[in-house]
Parts: sequence; structure tokens; C-alpha cells
Amino acid sequence: MKDHQIILEMNNISKSFSGVKALDKVSISCKRGSVHALVGENGAGKSTLIKILSGAQQPDSGTIYFRGKNYESFSTREALNSGISVIYQELALVSEMSVVENIFLGREIRKTIGIIDPVKMKLEANRLLEQMGIKLNLNREVGELSVAYQQMVEIAKALSRNADLIVMDEPSAILAGHELEQLFGIIQSLKDNGVTIIYISHRLEEVFQIADEVTVLKDGKHVVTRS
Repeated sequence: MKDHQIILEMNNISKSFSGVKALDKVSISCKRGSVHALVGENGAGKSTLIKILSGAQQPDSGTIYFRGKNYESFSTREALNSGISVIYQELALVSEMSVVENIFLGREIRKTIGIIDPVKMKLEANRLLEQMGIKLNLNREVGELSVAYQQMVEIAKALSRNADLIVMDEPSAILAGHELEQLFGIIQSLKDNGVTIIYISHRLEEVFQIADEVTVLKDGKHVVTRS
């Protein structure tokens, strides 16, 4: 019987490119409402593992257990619809559009007659931002925001998809000082609301500060997982 606290298990995931193993029977599990840090040098396999989780790549072998269901692989749409969102270093936002428009881009809330409902969109956007413990001018163009606040818009967008699992790929690479502390505060708020975070970083001081568990990868292999 599965531990009811486990939201994700990736079991014996293997992936090769042109005969070179990027992942060799890697396994990782994450508990609901926790931060699981994924660390390792460049080429360790972190990006490949996350691309498989997000449906961007298909594994050669292995299985994925997520929210009570078993999968051999995901498509990107299946991963999103299942509640998995990945926030990459290259933020997927439209600079000329407002905060609220970016949060619901392509998934606008509409009235029964099909017209976009801006009032409901703003109410829902405010609810998501309150869940994160921040305030933003919803009408402001994203391009006018600092990189830190743009990242927060990405997190709100993930939450708008009802994400239970959010992967943050080296989020601190573009943050410093108080911005990083603000991110850690948001991560704590997400944890308090039952959201699971996979936090990819090479900065061990951050990992020790926020992670509940840490998994180390090296040369495509699982080295160790520690609480």
C-alpha cells in the first residue's frame, strides 16, 4: 500500500541520447506539502528527469506514480492537467500583457455566453496572490515588473492550473537578497497550502535552509536522498 503522504514517485527512470545514458534507473519520491531539493553538477541528469516529469521527454523505461495513478509517461498536456507545473529560468510570460492576462493566458475565465469575464479573473488572481502572501497591481504590464515579481506571476499562473506539484528550476539564479527571502516566504505559504515543491539548485546553503529532503544525482545516477 502506498504511503498516503507520497504524491510523486518516479521509479527506475532511464533515458539515453545517442547511446549515452542521461539517466540510469533513477528513483525519487516526494511527500505532499514538502520541498524536495534536487542537486547535482551540470550533466548530473536533473534537467532530463524534470523534462520527463513535465512530459517534454519520454523515458526509455521506468514508471511515474502521481496523485494515486500510475503512468509510463506523460504528454505535456497530461502533466499540466494532472497538476504538474514547471517554472524554468526562462520565464514564459508576455511582457506587453498585464499580470492578470498572463496568469490566465489561453485559459481566460469566460461568462456563459463566451465573453471574457475580467471581474472574475481579477478576483481569482487576487485570491492566488493572497495564497502566496503577496500583492501586485493586476493591471500592470509584466514587462514593467522586476524579475523577482515576474517569477511570482509564473507561480500564480501555476497555481491557477490547480498545480499540486511545482518544479522550480534554479529560481535563485536570478534573485538576490530580500528577493530570495521573499521567494522562500512564498514557498512556505505554498507548503502550508499542501503544494509540493521540487527545488533545483546548486547553492547548498539554500537547500539546507528550505528543503525537507534532498536528492543528489551524479552522472545520471541516484547517489543519495536525505531528510
